[in-house]
Amino acid sequence: MSYEELDRASVIQQVIEGRLTQRAAATMLGLKPRQVRRLCRAYEKHGPAGLASKRRGRPSNRRLSEVLRRQALELVRSRYEGFGPTLAHEKLTEIHGLELSVETLRHWMTEDGLWIPRAARKPRIQQPRRRRPSCGELVQIDGCDHEWFEDRGPRCTALVYVDDATGALMELLFCESESAFSYFEATRGYLERYGRPVALYSDKAGVFRVNAKEAKGGDGVTQFGRAMHSLNIDIICANTPAAKGRVERAHLTLQDRLVKEMRLRGISDIAAANGFAEEYRADYNRRFARAPRSEHDAHRPLRASDDLDRLFTWQETRKVSKNLTLNYKRVLYLLDETDAARSARGQRVGVEEHEDGAVSFWWGGQELPATAFPKETAVRHVEVVENKRLNAALEFIKAQQQQRVEAKVAKTFTTLRDAKLLHAGTHRRTPTANTT
Repeated sequence: MSYEELDRASVIQQVIEGRLTQRAAATMLGLKPRQVRRLCRAYEKHGPAGLASKRRGRPSNRRLSEVLRRQALELVRSRYEGFGPTLAHEKLTEIHGLELSVETLRHWMTEDGLWIPRAARKPRIQQPRRRRPSCGELVQIDGCDHEWFEDRGPRCTALVYVDDATGALMELLFCESESAFSYFEATRGYLERYGRPVALYSDKAGVFRVNAKEAKGGDGVTQFGRAMHSLNIDIICANTPAAKGRVERAHLTLQDRLVKEMRLRGISDIAAANGFAEEYRADYNRRFARAPRSEHDAHRPLRASDDLDRLFTWQETRKVSKNLTLNYKRVLYLLDETDAARSARGQRVGVEEHEDGAVSFWWGGQELPATAFPKETAVRHVEVVENKRLNAALEFIKAQQQQRVEAKVAKTFTTLRDAKLLHAGTHRRTPTANTT
């Protein structure tokens, strides 16, 4: 019996015992007196069980046919294996014309074992992993977008490098967003201080791996991945945040302690934060770092051939025309007529762009001098921006729009001023009429 039927049974029992009238019981139960009399007869004949609904346990008169149920389940089993109820319902409705609801299909698939509800699934077990034995063997890296300056400055991102063996904070760099150039800067500081680690452990952000399953172009390697490959440093992408838990826990510590330390010192911008980062990093390691299980340091020194100035650039290739010209980012470049430039005609040369926007061209190990001829473009192309870089991209767009508005206002003001001066000069030069 349901709770409603149990409450109804107690009221009917009071009516039978004479402690309550049928009219009062009808008011309490929201029924008619005739219905109360019928319930009293059922209670006297069968007891409290006589008040239970006779339809309970019987199939509904509006249920769908068994033929439709078998047809839908057979289609899901044969053609849509692994489909969720929502997607399977869309296919059954659009392709096969079956009329049923998503929840009905979900109920059928659950009964038939084709779908396991989330509540019934076994929880995923995250087993702990032992630390690596040597320092520099595995370094966990990640960016943390946070209100580091609270209300004193703009929101920014901290790039954090944590050694897996010791838990030490190896590198800390504040920047506007996670980008290839920001990771270039942070990694360069790490390499110059410690040397080359064996591997970097990161998430699956677009800086570290190409996430497009069917990329239309390129070699499937990101700019950061290309630079690390040249330095013989492997990149390992974690499948879950818990897998790189050391750097994730470091984020929580930094968001608590580092924010308060910068508040005490009145730090409110990225430059000042980076100036304080070295001092705080030493204090962090003194408090939280631990000794590795092995005394061996897995860091390798930089090689003489490792030119970090060239490695940490944005590198692409472009084809040189017969006229010794090439295009890069809507800018036409004219190569100086040298022996190396002549040999590069019709070939693809290397293009290296630095963070400050300077561009250089290379062919056969030689730099090709060039002159830029910017094209006039009225419409800016649509760009793809990663989620982690969206804040910085919007700030840049707003700044560009403000500059365009100010330039337009200045141009309008100059035009009006020139028109007024021209009108005033013309008016002064107009001869007066002879009134004699």
